[in-house]
Amino acid sequence: MTVACEQQEAVIPAEGEAAKPAHGDTFIEASIGEPNNLLPVLASDSASSDINGKVYNGLIRYDKNLQLEGELAESWEISEDKLSFTFHLRKDVTWHDGAPFTSADVLFTYQLYINPDVPTSYAEDFLQVAKAEAPDPYTFRVTYEKPYAPALESWGTSIHPKHLLEGKEITKSPLSRSPIGTGPYKFVKWDAGEKLVLLANPDYFEGQPYLHRIVYRVIPDSSTQFLELQSGGLDYMGLTPIQYSTQTDTPAFKRKFNKYRYLSFSYTYLGYNLTKPLFQDKRVRHAISYAINKQELIDGVLLGLGQAATGPYKPDTWVYNAKVKRYEYNPELSRSLFAEAGWVDSNNDGVLDKDGKKLAFTIVTNQGNDLRSKTAEIIQRRLKEVGVSVEIRVVEWATFLKEFIFPGNFDATILGWSGGPEPDQYNIWHSSKTAPRELNFVKFSNPEVDELLETGRRTFDQEERKLIYDRFQEILAEEQPYTFLYVGEALPAVANRIRGIEPSPAGISHNFNYWWVAKSEQKYTR
Repeated sequence: MTVACEQQEAVIPAEGEAAKPAHGDTFIEASIGEPNNLLPVLASDSASSDINGKVYNGLIRYDKNLQLEGELAESWEISEDKLSFTFHLRKDVTWHDGAPFTSADVLFTYQLYINPDVPTSYAEDFLQVAKAEAPDPYTFRVTYEKPYAPALESWGTSIHPKHLLEGKEITKSPLSRSPIGTGPYKFVKWDAGEKLVLLANPDYFEGQPYLHRIVYRVIPDSSTQFLELQSGGLDYMGLTPIQYSTQTDTPAFKRKFNKYRYLSFSYTYLGYNLTKPLFQDKRVRHAISYAINKQELIDGVLLGLGQAATGPYKPDTWVYNAKVKRYEYNPELSRSLFAEAGWVDSNNDGVLDKDGKKLAFTIVTNQGNDLRSKTAEIIQRRLKEVGVSVEIRVVEWATFLKEFIFPGNFDATILGWSGGPEPDQYNIWHSSKTAPRELNFVKFSNPEVDELLETGRRTFDQEERKLIYDRFQEILAEEQPYTFLYVGEALPAVANRIRGIEPSPAGISHNFNYWWVAKSEQKYTR
């Protein structure tokens, strides 16, 4: 797979002292929302995941070329029948409190994920395990009843500390707000609504990271973040398309920051609550999709920095099916489908109605993401043209999840999913994953999709998997439980005193521990 990664106006390191990696300095970035939970087993939001990724480790991880490599595991063996995985763990790892890391922690983490009393969104991978054992402190072995293609990748999950969590009620653990991991950075403090601070772990098994401190500032608005970036209050930000294209093309910005761009492993969608009678009619979902001009969204919201989404995979991956049904902008077809479903404007007020009820619904999305808000506004205007009355509600992130998404208290929502190289979509689309806090919150249910997802995760041959996931995408395109909108480009800007950034198929953050600032250019002394 090839991912284009463009670095613009990059500053070339100077010779001599300024070219030598050095420890020190503080790296400041912003988070749109407050983290939800700093225990990975309980976390399902991006703000928490970003921080947890610095505090914890998995057994394996993806390298810069999106190939799996060892992290807490030095090596592993897979049996010929692909049912047994034996991991050989590093012996030089300690938890942040000094306790040794052993296979008992891995076994405990497995037990945590399969515990029915633990409200996690990620149990599915581990429920596939028939047997897990820790025969000695540095060996961990899992055996599967059936071949499971995502098995190895699933052990990239964060390992939790047994000695701090065993026998405790996980939902009440102080580690939710004060985590202790094995990772490159240690948790220091969390000032609610303001900031969260991490410090480089001097005992990290891969060596102490160069950047001494990371500060996550809670700034729930991208415009305010951008002002902070320009003034030097942030060192990193994912730019919006308008910021990238028009507001950073100045000599002053280029002197202080480097910009990058590459197609992200994420997509934005309009998801329908399929328990609502309105959205149970496929013709209505089709009609809405035909009323939305995706190219208008790409041009108007992304300023051309993205591509139309047709399903859950990004276009430059092996699993992507380019031949699925597409919903090109066609308001006439949209109106005819609404009429076919019984929705007509019986009183000439501009809004379709049926059985005395107007065709109206609310789109809910989260605060702090201007792209989603602008997307909602454009969709609202286009749907009005075909006789649909849409209201928009923008809600603070934590409230959005707790009061709307988790309990299924919404009509439609604009959200996004981030993914990775593994194509398994069981957690999002299987009909068994619709409980509160699980990821199929639109309540999609399709027997053939269930069967395809079950078969796909049992199949290792890529050509065979391709056929399975091609059909999966065809069904999603036909059913339209989401209107898949667009795949945007990642547009990070990084302060140019930060060196060591290596653009790759995995993006730019894969080697964050090796980012550094020359001693003479360090901005913060503590």
